[in-house]
Amino acid sequence: MWQPRRQGVARHERRSVISEAGKRAPPTERVVTYRVLADVVLIFHLLFIVFVVVGGLATLLWRWAPLVQVPAALWGIYIEVSGRICPLTPLENELRHAAGAAGHSGGFIEHYLLATVYPTGLTPSVQFFLAGLALLANALVYSFLWRRLRRKQGSLAA
Repeated sequence: MWQPRRQGVARHERRSVISEAGKRAPPTERVVTYRVLADVVLIFHLLFIVFVVVGGLATLLWRWAPLVQVPAALWGIYIEVSGRICPLTPLENELRHAAGAAGHSGGFIEHYLLATVYPTGLTPSVQFFLAGLALLANALVYSFLWRRLRRKQGSLAA
């Protein structure tokens, strides 16, 4: 949004505000940009988690889907079992920090998706359980597809 330039004060300095901690907050455009980018990362993270768990169903529609879904599922299971942090988590945190947010302000995305992507009380045993669920869901889908493919090949041979 265009604003007339004041003499001797840069545009970005006019839009900066002093935060509660006494530090200069980033300009409004940057705050919005970083916040939107953090929300995009959070949404992508949630979609990735869903893809890890039930993405095997995509193979019912596209033959190439296992080429993408199997590595994604293995990565998701590895992250859960190893107790490591997905690289998307620090990226989102850094973007939120760049936007001047110490925590989440309670918008729709933060309220509904953060608890899903970053549940409280996530212990190693819970992570193993979640990894087992992802493994089980994918094993069921791929075993169904494998049996269906075998039947189809058997009927073509006869």
